[in-house]
Amino acid sequence: QSTAVDSNPALRHLHVWPPAPLGGAWISQLGVTSPLHASSSPSVKWDRSQDQPWRIPGAATFTRSHPRENRPSAQGGEFPLVRGWDPSTQQSILDPGFAGAQISVTPPEAIIPRGGSVTVNCSASCAELGLEIELSKKEVAQGVNWKTFELSDVREDISPICYANCPNQTESSVSITVYGFPDLVELEPLPSWQPVGQNLTLRCQVAGGAPRDNLTVVLLRGEEELSRQPAVGEPALVNHTVEARREDHGANFSCRAELDLRSRGLGLFQNSSAPRQLRTYVLPDTNLSLSAPRVVEAGTQVLVECVLGGLFPASEAQVHLALEDHRLNATITYNGDSLVARAPMQGLAGEEGTQQLVCVVALGGRDLRTREKVTIYSFPAPNLTLSQPEVSEGTLVSVECEAHSPAVVTLHGASASRPSERDQIHLNASAEDNKRIFSCLATLKVAGQMVHKNQTRELRVLYGPRLDKRDCSGNWTWPEGSKQTANCQAWGNPTPKLTCSRKDGALLPIGTQMLVKREIAGTYLCRAESSHGKVTREVVVNVIYHQNNVVIIILVAAVIILGTVGTAAYIYNRRRKIQIYELQKKAQEAAALKLNALASPP
Repeated sequence: QSTAVDSNPALRHLHVWPPAPLGGAWISQLGVTSPLHASSSPSVKWDRSQDQPWRIPGAATFTRSHPRENRPSAQGGEFPLVRGWDPSTQQSILDPGFAGAQISVTPPEAIIPRGGSVTVNCSASCAELGLEIELSKKEVAQGVNWKTFELSDVREDISPICYANCPNQTESSVSITVYGFPDLVELEPLPSWQPVGQNLTLRCQVAGGAPRDNLTVVLLRGEEELSRQPAVGEPALVNHTVEARREDHGANFSCRAELDLRSRGLGLFQNSSAPRQLRTYVLPDTNLSLSAPRVVEAGTQVLVECVLGGLFPASEAQVHLALEDHRLNATITYNGDSLVARAPMQGLAGEEGTQQLVCVVALGGRDLRTREKVTIYSFPAPNLTLSQPEVSEGTLVSVECEAHSPAVVTLHGASASRPSERDQIHLNASAEDNKRIFSCLATLKVAGQMVHKNQTRELRVLYGPRLDKRDCSGNWTWPEGSKQTANCQAWGNPTPKLTCSRKDGALLPIGTQMLVKREIAGTYLCRAESSHGKVTREVVVNVIYHQNNVVIIILVAAVIILGTVGTAAYIYNRRRKIQIYELQKKAQEAAALKLNALASPP
């Protein structure tokens, strides 16, 4: 059968084969690849198994429409052409018999949440109309030339088609978009520690969410936006790389999914992941210093110190100080980007030998360590003995010094000799040897170092009293009324008792300050006595004083007064004699003038 489209010269004849209906199909669209002429008579064969047309070069392409009600009979016949396309004019080609049909759908587009409902109204220029959709629909209202349908539980984007047969078919579709929030927004776990200066890759996974064209994934550091990328794929995986900084220590990182439906009349919906905190660190490869004595005597305690600078954050670093398997009790002090760990270390008896002292600083899952060798040694003090610690003057004394092998000793005061494990001296005790300190020095070589121990003993020599001129001058001269001290020291062991007295029994205070009076003047006999004898020495005290000071003062005053009066009388008599002489001289001169006048003639 064929349908002639006489109103359009571009479409001359349409041959449909087979004549039977194509499985209830209706030819609804025609794409023209070249102008059709009466002689060409293009045809199309339909593959019912694949539901696709066979395209013949130079012929039109037909597309099967959806099934409709009230189609032509199965015997075939004439099929009305709905629309086509003329590439020569770039215009739509309509069947003239169909041009008068009109249909409208409300709303033309809609956006609803996943699982929601929407109402669609179809209106046409005739009463024969319907809504074609794969989902279930419910007709909720109708009127003359219109129907309203309710679509429920819509879970994906659909485009229902309103159609009408008036008598030819026309249709109009509505675009229904379903939106939904992501089911999962998660930032992958961050490293427990991240080195400063190294790259950190943030990974965010977003599952679900529609429409995807409106879904964006944002990666954040605190409130700072680091990256904004579209959600691509299901699930969407978004990566962003940043360089870890010191200031990122303790910072929270997160990702956020943004469903922006503001252009659709809705809002901006955000869904954020749980924040993850980042810890950054700096652990230098050098500068770890361990200070400790290289040799430690068993039973003694020393202080060891471990120092590291340039680490961050220093306060979160862990320090381990240990001598072999014995962990030390360290006290850690932090100062900026450095730390100092100090711990007491004790050498244990029975564990002599070379041991490893280790310091470990751990931060960020890494650690620095350094080791020092420490030698634990035993070194008993040398034995220093005196034949008698207390002897009388003139007694022979033996002094002996002995060390424990392999140490050697040096006895102070002994003649120079080759170092050995034993040394001794002999002496006759004298007063000068009283309270003499004998020293025995033991030396031991440990791990290339020389260590020393010293032992001392004091010798006490008993001797009689000594009262020498240098210690008791024996002649003091003091002015009366002054404050003086009589210094007189007696020597001896045991210490002698010293007294100084005159023949009249008066005692002279020794070693204490006193006010000098004339009564203390005289000669005293000083006695020094102890269990080992006694000695005496005479001392003289002279006091300078005047017997009658008042008479002397009066005499001196009288002499001064008499001298003054005599001097004044002498000066007065002298002046008086000079005046008498001058008067006599003037009288003589006057008499001479008078005689001369009388002798001269008139």
